[in-house]
Amino acid sequence: MPVGIFRVCLLVITAIINHPLFFPKENGTVPENTEEIIQKMKEREETLRLEQLRLEQEIADREATEKALEKAALVVEESKEEKVRWDMWTALSMVIFLLIELWRQDFQEGNWQDIGGEEDDMAVLGKAFKGVTFPNKAVLASFYEKRILGTTGDMARMREMVEGFADDLLEALRSVCNRDADMEVEDCMGVGSMYENWRVRKPFVCDLIVPFAPPEPYCFRCQTWCSGDSFPPDEQGYGTIKVCRADEDVTGCICDKTKLGEDMLCLLHSQVNTTRPNSEMEDLLCFKNTQYLDADQVMKWFQIAVTKAWNRISHKYEFDLSFSLLDSPGALKIKFKSGKSIAFNLTPVVQYENSDVYFISHFPWSSLAADVPSSTHWFLTFAVYERRFIHLVSKTLPANACHVSCLQILSFLHGKQCSLTGPSGLTNYHLKTVMLHLLQARPSQDWAPEKLEARLQDMLKFLEKSLHEKKLYHFFVGNEKVPAELGFPIIFQRAEPLNLFRPFVLRRDVYRKTVDTFHEMLRNMSALINEYTVHIPLAHTNGIRKESL
Repeated sequence: MPVGIFRVCLLVITAIINHPLFFPKENGTVPENTEEIIQKMKEREETLRLEQLRLEQEIADREATEKALEKAALVVEESKEEKVRWDMWTALSMVIFLLIELWRQDFQEGNWQDIGGEEDDMAVLGKAFKGVTFPNKAVLASFYEKRILGTTGDMARMREMVEGFADDLLEALRSVCNRDADMEVEDCMGVGSMYENWRVRKPFVCDLIVPFAPPEPYCFRCQTWCSGDSFPPDEQGYGTIKVCRADEDVTGCICDKTKLGEDMLCLLHSQVNTTRPNSEMEDLLCFKNTQYLDADQVMKWFQIAVTKAWNRISHKYEFDLSFSLLDSPGALKIKFKSGKSIAFNLTPVVQYENSDVYFISHFPWSSLAADVPSSTHWFLTFAVYERRFIHLVSKTLPANACHVSCLQILSFLHGKQCSLTGPSGLTNYHLKTVMLHLLQARPSQDWAPEKLEARLQDMLKFLEKSLHEKKLYHFFVGNEKVPAELGFPIIFQRAEPLNLFRPFVLRRDVYRKTVDTFHEMLRNMSALINEYTVHIPLAHTNGIRKESL
């Protein structure tokens, strides 16, 4: 800027000095070309004036540019400070969000089955119950006595007959198997609704599970979805079974005399020496080129073994035995000459470590269950603990407690509705899970026989809430309130809760059908119950209602 001012001053001084009025000629006469000189001086003056204006404009532009740069630098600095402040708030918000999420998960794990505030939930929910006429205690009692008790009286004799025949069949199976090469079959156990005394729908089917083990020197090494390794969501509830030698180390060396480093190889028992032929592993019912037990191979082996066993003892019985379902390894049917038949399931299972949790080859507990990831993935069943829990809780309940009655009525209503409108995503296992949650949540006195109506409404509303949220958690998995008397494995108690309604999130059509069937069942409930109920005088009904009030 000082340079520009100096240049302007220099031009002005030059113009003044060169002006003719300051330096006249000595004779004082004006030359003849005075007009021409004056014209040139004016032009020169105009040029200098324009140059001055240009320089002033240039100086102004430079000052404006400097101010703009200073302003831009200030804005950048302010934006940096603002970004720092924004980053700080973003990080703080993320931390708060994570803390809230962790608290929510902890709260959910600790209280997902806690229904202490169920009465408040029922006031908010229960929308499906508007306009529904709920049967009173007298109607429910008459229905239960006529329809439920009248058809389940012969279950005990059926169980006794099936168990006796199954024991004889398994004994024959052991005799036809090669003890040195075939699987070793243990005694069967009864599970499910027939052994928990709440089966109501015919035909009555006994569910028996048969544990088996590999021949010596082999053993099963089981791995579940909650054992540490990451399993995708569609494999929650499954596990794999690896067939190994009992003396084989996990790393593949069987000597176990020295601890080898990662870069060292045992020359006595190299990886090549421990690799067994594929034919040997296939004889052990493993999937091709693997050491993992194949459920399909087990199914074929078990069906062949059962067929051989029946051929050995068939002459002792006056009935025929056949497989009733091709896709189930042990779905058997006894056919008498009179035309009557008895169906039962004899399903092979693998015990998980030393517990009563079992890997089951085929367990259609839910019509919603997605396709099994592969034949090497086995579903885990907790049926033995479920039966044991019901038996344990029943000891603390009042005489003739209504928990089984509620489950039987609900199972009958749902089955009847499905026979009218088609199958839905709900199964009897879901209904039993609802009962197990309420058994743990409510005090013992709430299950007195006179409270059948209230508890049935609780089960229906709990089921409605679960369908609305698409969440019904497995009773045992993730439940840290399981009674210690059961001896339930701690690994499953500390696992993430297993949502039995997860398939509803993936299959909207099945979810819509299930909700519609549930609402239709509620609307038809009185009609379905009255159809099987002996007529009760209105005065008697009103009297019972007044006593209950």
